[in-house]
Amino acid sequence: MSIQLRQTQRLSQSLVMTPQLQQAIKLLQLSRLELIDAIQQEVTENPILEEQLEQNDEATRDIGTLPEYEVPLEAPKVEQDQNTTTGDEQKAIDAVDWENYFESTRFALPPSSGDRHEDLPSAESLLVKKPDLADHLLWQLSVSDFSQDERHIAARLIGDIDERGYLSDEVITQVVDELKIPYDDVDAVVRKLQEFDPSGICARHLRECLVIQAIHLGHNQDIVYQIIDRFLPQVEKRHLPVIARELNIGLEQIVEAVKIIEQMDPKPGRQYDSEDPRYIIPDIYVYKNGDDFAIVLNEDGLPKLKVSHYYKEAMQHMNGVAKNYVQEKLRSAVWLIRSIHQRQRTIYKVMESILKFQRDFFERGVTHLKPLVLRQVAEDIGMHESTVSRVTSNKYAHTPQGIFELKYFFSSAVSSVDGTTDIAAEAVKDHIKSFIEHEDNKKPLSDQCLVGLIHERHQVDVARRTVAKYREMMGILPSAKRRRLY
Repeated sequence: MSIQLRQTQRLSQSLVMTPQLQQAIKLLQLSRLELIDAIQQEVTENPILEEQLEQNDEATRDIGTLPEYEVPLEAPKVEQDQNTTTGDEQKAIDAVDWENYFESTRFALPPSSGDRHEDLPSAESLLVKKPDLADHLLWQLSVSDFSQDERHIAARLIGDIDERGYLSDEVITQVVDELKIPYDDVDAVVRKLQEFDPSGICARHLRECLVIQAIHLGHNQDIVYQIIDRFLPQVEKRHLPVIARELNIGLEQIVEAVKIIEQMDPKPGRQYDSEDPRYIIPDIYVYKNGDDFAIVLNEDGLPKLKVSHYYKEAMQHMNGVAKNYVQEKLRSAVWLIRSIHQRQRTIYKVMESILKFQRDFFERGVTHLKPLVLRQVAEDIGMHESTVSRVTSNKYAHTPQGIFELKYFFSSAVSSVDGTTDIAAEAVKDHIKSFIEHEDNKKPLSDQCLVGLIHERHQVDVARRTVAKYREMMGILPSAKRRRLY
């Protein structure tokens, strides 16, 4: 058998994900703040793109209308984009009347600030870093009576304190091994660090943390100290009569001591958490308008993009490499603008579909939330489930019932007693939360009692383990730990 080289032709189909399509998909799943950052990055890198600074009457346009200076072509549907080949994309771009496109753009110079603010400090000079726990402890170390060797050990220990403010035994052992010093020397430094602010810092476990705080408050060897030292499990389970019998004192004294313990901080490092709070800016607003609802996209803060008017004249005198560069940047700019508008349209369509399926929620609240899956919305708006999933990630809606992530409106189903209707899992969680909020603290509701109440008042059958799972997901303690004797 001989081996030969031959040229053959074969026709096949394949899905080509161009960089432009990848960009469109990426923009679809970005949060609002991430989108703004991405746009600013593109404006920085692409000289063709400019931000439209002046306000105009088109700012209040209908969702389906695009201003002439933003997109010259009708944006294709997302589902079609996912199957577009490079050749089809090139045909679409070549069909653009670039001359008319440039003519339709408007250009405005930003207002001049003059020389009035030359003496003002820069914005960067006004930024202040929030001190974290390590900074706070190192500052105290610098003004405390430590020897040079102790400072070295202390600085090493401070670097390994966890976010709760605890020092584990493993960390202490590791420092002993690394620095080749006796354990007692390190332990002595730990005890000196435990005198720092906040009270309870550098403890090795919860009991030691509370003991340090008790001593700091002057409860050296009284009932508070004894309860922390010997009966923390009983306090957690609310077995206060057991503690009273063991210490042979009245229950009232135990109750007063436990009240003091509950005012202590079990995680003293949390108050120096350097993570800034996360502020949510809704991507979309849903307003009640008479008997109907109105959906409004939040476009405040989103840059309005346009092509630089300067390149209208510049392209006429370009050729070769320079012209190819400008044309490539032009294609990139147009695709970016088109992708942004397609993203906004898709969010609007998904919210419109959610409103149709979950109208009772918007009218009456969380308890009327219905089971909903991605497939239902995808079929309703004619898109793929993955597209709906990307749209609902990190997007928030301001509704008459509050601010919710779009994912919140999708929930699994729990069957009713008669099997004729289903209720959303989120609605069951709300029922559980409501019952617990109105329970008697001295006789808290067990998970089995919650099962009975949900069955009796809402005609829904749920298993006890399901109630326990939902309760834990909401961070609610079991009934034994919710019991109060005072």
